[in-house]
Amino acid sequence: MALSRKDAEHVFESLRGGRVPDRGIEAFAVGIDSQRREVNRMIAIAKGGDGAVKFLRGGYGCGKTFTSNLAIHDAQSEGFVTSFVVVSDNDLHFHKFEELYRKVVGALSTPACPQGALGDILDRWIGKIEDDLIKMGADEEGDDFDKLVRAKLDEKLALLTGGRAPADMVRVVGAIFDLKQEGKLQEASALLSWLSGSTNVAQSYKKIAGVRGDISSNDAMAYLRGILEIIKSAGYDGLVIVIDEAETILRMRGDVRQKSLNGIRQIFDDAKNYPGLLWLFTGTPLFFDDRRGVKGLEALHDRIQYDEGGGFPSLRQPQLNLKPFGRDRLIKVALKLRGLHPDADSDQLETRVHNGVIEKLVDNVTTGFKGDVGVVPRHFLRQFINMLDQVVEYEDYDPAKQVGFVPGEQNPEEERALKGEPEESVFEGETLDI
Repeated sequence: MALSRKDAEHVFESLRGGRVPDRGIEAFAVGIDSQRREVNRMIAIAKGGDGAVKFLRGGYGCGKTFTSNLAIHDAQSEGFVTSFVVVSDNDLHFHKFEELYRKVVGALSTPACPQGALGDILDRWIGKIEDDLIKMGADEEGDDFDKLVRAKLDEKLALLTGGRAPADMVRVVGAIFDLKQEGKLQEASALLSWLSGSTNVAQSYKKIAGVRGDISSNDAMAYLRGILEIIKSAGYDGLVIVIDEAETILRMRGDVRQKSLNGIRQIFDDAKNYPGLLWLFTGTPLFFDDRRGVKGLEALHDRIQYDEGGGFPSLRQPQLNLKPFGRDRLIKVALKLRGLHPDADSDQLETRVHNGVIEKLVDNVTTGFKGDVGVVPRHFLRQFINMLDQVVEYEDYDPAKQVGFVPGEQNPEEERALKGEPEESVFEGETLDI
């Protein structure tokens, strides 16, 4: 799969820093076809109007963050708004739903607005309401048009949420519209921040909309339901929320940890009341199986426990298992990346960084880390990207010499590569897990 130069630059710059790229990852995904299909099945369930929750389970280096980012890409391709949240033991406790709400809404993303997309989503929703009024005969140049739009906003929000949208939410959304129409963009921006969960909005701005405090834990999930309905009314198919590194909860104080786990249990139980919303949680086996984690909260463990299925675990159970990274995957992703470098001639790279060099580098790295698969993928990719860069920058750089590749020691596949013969089809049509 070809990437634009901009996306290729982003991919390689991210990998140089040991980070999972935010975009372009579909071009070098290897080894998680079945898991990706299952996540896409869950996205389809949400698109069909149901609420759903899925837990991605895997050790360090199994590709939980990569798979989650791939889910974000696939979800946006299917018309979803997305939000990617990384758990922090300092500022995200799941029993404090106002913290969760602030993180989720602040990270709303669409293809047109990659970060902080709530304002754009609101504008799209209001635009649709205006279009509907015009189709019904309203005069957009008339003096009362803005009043008609404002009334329809209040009516729609109440209707969409079944009357369960907090009164302050209705007032703030209406006030944001009024302020924008009056050209008071600073005030509108302040109220948008309040609606996004900020606790740092001056009272003078809140007074404009007739609100006093901030969004509370008791109301936060009702606000999220309202945001979800606005998202769908703006023309999107729903919302996918990724909660990455849930194992961070294990580092929290005991009482906070239990409350956070119970918060996840509440989200799981209440998912049906959020049609079009898919939650994706990622966590290590320790998070799910240890008494300090999910297993220590019987009510949650009973709902989402993982069954090995006699060595054939179903992908459709609440926990989706990601397999450990292996040698073959490292080789296959290297082959993918070799053809994506934005500044290199592909023929030059295939000649100087041939398959034998790649396999030797993989062996060197995996031997150096003594089979620690949690460390190997990121470390290998950084070394490999550096090797490709060196080929681009130095004509006399010899990758084979650097890795200690000795002709004659390679397997038949390497022999074919050195002779310039086509690679076998084993490298085609697969996906990566890092």
